[in-house]
Amino acid sequence: MTTKQKRLLEKQLWSVANTLRGKMNADEYKNYILGFIFYKYLSEKLERYVDEKLLASEDFKFVEIKENTKEGKKYLEHIKAGCIGQLGFFLKPTELFSYLVKKGKGEIKNQDTFISLNR
Repeated sequence: MTTKQKRLLEKQLWSVANTLRGKMNADEYKNYILGFIFYKYLSEKLERYVDEKLLASEDFKFVEIKENTKEGKKYLEHIKAGCIGQLGFFLKPTELFSYLVKKGKGEIKNQDTFISLNR
């Protein structure tokens, strides 16, 4: 990436951030955005670890586990123990950043979106 391209990308990212921030003070906005970035990072790290290490020999992914079934609860107990031991934290599939994004877009069946698109 050339210096010119980097400057253009930086300008575009800054513009997007300002649009998302709206009338909120930049310092206040920073607190929200940094939290979301960290939450997204943790979610992706956990999902990758579970899929690649704990469920590598299984024919399903972490996000496909049905949390309310007996079998799903059993899997989650073991996954939770492995994650806390290795990563120091655990999130259920419905607590992952990717799930909340899908929910916000209305892609989760039988659930209302928590993000209102009508203002």
